[in-house]
Amino acid sequence: MCPPKVYEVSYVINPWMEGNLGHSSRQRAMHQWWTLYRALSAMADVCLVEPRAGLPDMVFTANAGLAKDGVVALSSFSYPQRQGEEQLFRNWFLEAGYRVIDIPRQTPFEGEGDALFSADGARLWAGYGFRTAPSSHRALQEIWNVEVVGLHLIDPRFYHLDTCFAPLEDGSLLYVPAAFDQASLQRIEAYYPAECRIAVSEPDALAFACNAVNLGRSIVLNRISAELEQELQRRGFQVTQVELDEFLKAGGAAKCLVMKLTPSLHCETISGKELSRQLLEV
Repeated sequence: MCPPKVYEVSYVINPWMEGNLGHSSRQRAMHQWWTLYRALSAMADVCLVEPRAGLPDMVFTANAGLAKDGVVALSSFSYPQRQGEEQLFRNWFLEAGYRVIDIPRQTPFEGEGDALFSADGARLWAGYGFRTAPSSHRALQEIWNVEVVGLHLIDPRFYHLDTCFAPLEDGSLLYVPAAFDQASLQRIEAYYPAECRIAVSEPDALAFACNAVNLGRSIVLNRISAELEQELQRRGFQVTQVELDEFLKAGGAAKCLVMKLTPSLHCETISGKELSRQLLEV
């Protein structure tokens, strides 16, 4: 994760940012991020990367790359506004002991935002259509010797796969059917039986319900409907809802703010006292 000390909506690179230029609250974002951080820290170690001025979207660390088995495929961002993040994330991964593989600039790839492993790790679902090029899928297949299945995103509001598609660790799926073309829906339905698919309502979709962090039987996500919460609980999940509307202004929520890493990494954490000091600063 990356504290939102430089977070703001200062440009438009997705539909959520339109109308929100200059309308974000960094202090409110910090409070919401800290609530998410505390919730996740109770379940797992959380590593931190320091943000840099001029890179307000660095807080969305899911887009830094895709990591598995000590290897990270570093993102090659589509928009120049985010390309400055790449070297900072590269340095962080190298210092953490990862083998870093660069995806060429001419092959846009936006990390875990557009690439999500199935629960058993045998399949990699890879989104394309807005930020990631399908030509990147071959590189991902070669890196991990894994089956890569492309999913074509067709709704610009769901410009990354993790905004509309969440493979859960029990083998089920949280998804927005209208975000995909027909061929992609057929691939999804061929893999996930009907009883394993949870199609979210439009209000929940627009609240980024699929942009969820799933750790075992726990799910942490933005505010959702009572109906969806009850469905997840019925399936045995413990649901933690965190208000993240400040980040929705930039097109992100819980999962966008988190990238999953190797469990054995030594993580630099942050204390409540230090966060309180940073809150005062912003």
